[in-house]
Amino acid sequence: MLWRFVSFISSQLVVGILGWYVAPSSNQAFGLVAGVVLGSSIWFAVDLARGVKLLEWLRAGDVSDGVMAHGLWGEVSDRTRRLVRSRERQTLDSQNRLNDFLAALQASPNGVVLLDAQGRIEWFNQTATEHFGFEPQRDLLQHFGNLVRDPGFAAYFAGKDYQDGVMMPGRTSTASRPVTLAVHLHPYGDGRSLLLSRDITAVEQAEAMRRDFVANVSHEVRTPLTVLGGFVETLQTLQLDETDRQRYLALMAQQADRMQTLVKDLLTLSRIEGSPLPGLDERVSVSTLMQQVESEARALSGLVNRSPGVAQTLSFSCASGRELLGVSSELLSAMSNLVGNAIRYTPADGEVQVICRDDSEGRLVFSVQDTGPGIAPEHIPRLTERFYRVDRSRSRETGGTGLGLAIVKHVAQRHGAELKIDSTPGQGSTFTIVFPASRVSVGQGTTKNA
Repeated sequence: MLWRFVSFISSQLVVGILGWYVAPSSNQAFGLVAGVVLGSSIWFAVDLARGVKLLEWLRAGDVSDGVMAHGLWGEVSDRTRRLVRSRERQTLDSQNRLNDFLAALQASPNGVVLLDAQGRIEWFNQTATEHFGFEPQRDLLQHFGNLVRDPGFAAYFAGKDYQDGVMMPGRTSTASRPVTLAVHLHPYGDGRSLLLSRDITAVEQAEAMRRDFVANVSHEVRTPLTVLGGFVETLQTLQLDETDRQRYLALMAQQADRMQTLVKDLLTLSRIEGSPLPGLDERVSVSTLMQQVESEARALSGLVNRSPGVAQTLSFSCASGRELLGVSSELLSAMSNLVGNAIRYTPADGEVQVICRDDSEGRLVFSVQDTGPGIAPEHIPRLTERFYRVDRSRSRETGGTGLGLAIVKHVAQRHGAELKIDSTPGQGSTFTIVFPASRVSVGQGTTKNA
């Protein structure tokens, strides 16, 4: 401001003195006054021009450089430029934070949808696209209820009570493969809402499996307990001859063995599921495994098939001298379960063939082929479910617990192997475990026709 005042006075003095000297001696006073007025006019004209230039610079919006270097308008220009640059940095920082926030929402495993006060879609992430079938270009600013026409959600949205969420089917849900979404609205801001969706299909399936598991275990245990209780009461209240007494005791032992087998399989399955994945530091000879499997199989065949003069044909062939990297007890359990199932479901005059061989890709193939009744195609996908049985009465007759194939599946998965099931009704079944080459190493010997 001092410079502005000094420049104004200086221009008046300079032009006034110039007017004093230029004017005739008789009119020097007039020349002085005229010079002062002219100097003031020149100063105001120059100042106005600088102000107009500053205004044009502001209108242009280019604040990269100051338009003036000194004076009042120069200071206004410099301060304006610094203020605008500060606001630009703040805006850029805010935009970056917003982008980071949206990126975090985009990476969320939950579906996120931002709705305005009327329920129109303002933004959604990729997970919401998968859950509801949205398209970014088409569905923005569309009403959510027009795109997701679920009666349960419509009632939930209209009720304005968002304390709890609501469950609804997903876009890809079908009768054979249901998909369940948990949707929850959270109000925020001026009437806006944050909608979160979560795929709870696996949770629902796990809960259903848990309920079925408890119900099946209760049923499997209750049945032999009922039989045992009836026999105990009979033995306590009736006078029986030695033959009946021995028969009842044998039946009681059979039911006790059934419960013991069930508990053993449950403990095996629990131990497998709760233990860490097998490493590569433990190894077992394939031929040794086959010898153990054969020993157990022949003992089981003698117990299961008691037809006089008739015996199952069991053949074992191990054409591999290599070793498997994994937990020997789990591998033995899986192989024995497959062979045991084949023996139980094969008639007394049938045949069970067990083969272990290497394939051309370095994998180990363990297969069990029987001449039993076979399995219908609709049952095969569910065979490895716990307690699933094609024929419940037949399973109980053979002493099966319904957990054997579930154990086989878990052991195969833990060792990176693949379980294959090939069966034709009336022609028998073939169960195969293919162990990857990474789980097979060179062994010391080969056993054939064990």
